[in-house]
Amino acid sequence: MSNNLSASNGPGRPKDLAKRQAILDAAKILFVSNGYANTSMDAVAAEAGVSKLTVYSHFNDKETLFSAAVAAKCEEQLPTLFFELPDGVSVETVLLNIARGFHQLINSDESVNLHRLMISLGSQDPKLSLIFFEAGPNRMLTGMERLLGRINQNGALSIDKPRNAAEHFFCLLKGAGNFRLLYGCGEPVVGDAAESHVREVVELFMRAYRPEIVGA
Repeated sequence: MSNNLSASNGPGRPKDLAKRQAILDAAKILFVSNGYANTSMDAVAAEAGVSKLTVYSHFNDKETLFSAAVAAKCEEQLPTLFFELPDGVSVETVLLNIARGFHQLINSDESVNLHRLMISLGSQDPKLSLIFFEAGPNRMLTGMERLLGRINQNGALSIDKPRNAAEHFFCLLKGAGNFRLLYGCGEPVVGDAAESHVREVVELFMRAYRPEIVGA
């Protein structure tokens, strides 16, 4: 597939990076507000204040731009660094940081609107749904899978199926609250309630994968 960020690698000068960011910001706004089919590269260029040629110099086509915009939104809340296991930092702290970032991401207006858009488009354009899944949810699942594999190796938790565990972790964080939000019959969980939910999920997750003590 051509929908990866390598396709957008170009000059690294500050001016070029600023234009690339402006294009991504414009794309995130227009894809969510107008939908995929009704968002043109011309419209993105106008919104970003750059030429259409500049848009194409950073992103080969609309699919590549859409993929990069989704990945950029995820990166804002869950940078790749979040899925590392630094020396001297407890597993609980690492999981809490990921949980807070993910919970904030899925409850943001941009994320909610984008998910609603993808649900409506899914049956019409499965290829577009796959682009979204690879750039967003799958990217986070893969990062979490690798992290949980390392946690299993160091013995902090016993996780023989890291991919399954990663899916469990994120699904627990979504919970019923995110479903209500997506359906339009609930409000985002924020503040103390959000922190309480995140801590409860991390505690439950760690208890579920706590290593068994032989002879206990």
